Amino acid sequence: MSAFTVQDAEKANIKLIADESKGNQAVHDLVVAYQANRRSGTAQTKTRGEVRGTGKKMYRQKGTGNARHGDRKAPLFVGGGVAFGPRNRSYAKTVPKKVRTVALQRVLGDKINEGKVLNVSDFAVASGKTKDFVSAVSALTDSKKVIVVAGNFTTETYLAGRNVKWVLLQTAENVNVEELLYADTVVLADDALETLASRTA
Repeated sequence: MSAFTVQDAEKANIKLIADESKGNQAVHDLVVAYQANRRSGTAQTKTRGEVRGTGKKMYRQKGTGNARHGDRKAPLFVGGGVAFGPRNRSYAKTVPKKVRTVALQRVLGDKINEGKVLNVSDFAVASGKTKDFVSAVSALTDSKKVIVVAGNFTTETYLAGRNVKWVLLQTAENVNVEELLYADTVVLADDALETLASRTA
């Protein structure tokens, strides 16, 4: 195990952003998109045309001294429809590939500069036991927000780590900016470097 430096990133052909003023907007846009894409968008109210009830006029137009009304489904009445209420919709946002790439370069660069990225040759727990998994991670770092990034993991490793809430196992192909931001320590396995290099190119 060793700290992963900017020089190591260069050797692995992982492109990073040196200018601290660049890439922050890309990170913001991508995180907002992740959060928006998780929204269900299922809140919905009924309009006066959807509320159950008769469309019969409540009382005659003139002569009662009351205001003019059509039926009791108007938004003015209890049990009536809702004016301008929420409707079923999608909050999904799309982010261009270039913006995703810049955001990944920015976050990886920040983590490396802060000394929060560790490099290991391999990460696996052959026994499939949670106790051994915790010991393996604790031997690398004492952080309580850890993400382990590798090319792939064995079934035993996934089984050992599935109940450890403070450690996330993620493949280099699927790891995203939000997960990297959340982690206090990023553990990079050697077989993840090539994929990360292609994603930051």
